[in-house]
Amino acid sequence: MSVNKVILIGNLGKDPELRFTSTGSAVARFPIATSEVWNDRDGNKQERTEWHNIIVWGKQGESCSQYLAKGRQVFVEGSIRSRSYDDKTGTKRYVTEIVAQRIRFLGGGGGTRMAPEVEGGGTDEISTGSGQPPFDDDIPF
Repeated sequence: MSVNKVILIGNLGKDPELRFTSTGSAVARFPIATSEVWNDRDGNKQERTEWHNIIVWGKQGESCSQYLAKGRQVFVEGSIRSRSYDDKTGTKRYVTEIVAQRIRFLGGGGGTRMAPEVEGGGTDEISTGSGQPPFDDDIPF
């Protein structure tokens, strides 16, 4: 048995970028930042920020593009995927991404876009039915 599951709560580093594959599948991409704060041995406050590249497929990606904006806090549940590609100069590059299966819009942040009202609270949640992205090798970025 193996498990590939990631749960993150962080803030968007920029507005989502929505594109469509050649087959018409929507895919949104955006970075989120998570921060860790601790005191070192001398009692000085230390902070480390980690950036995560998030990929969201289908209607869920379209909703992220419509309602999320830079600074907005978001909950992401998904899996880690690594891939390689050749850049414009022909150099092989490697990237690690989080393919989201569940997104929850959380309160606050610098975004100005408003999500629709949701009964019973201040969060909005969207998730894919199967939890799996389409098998499409032509990601447009």
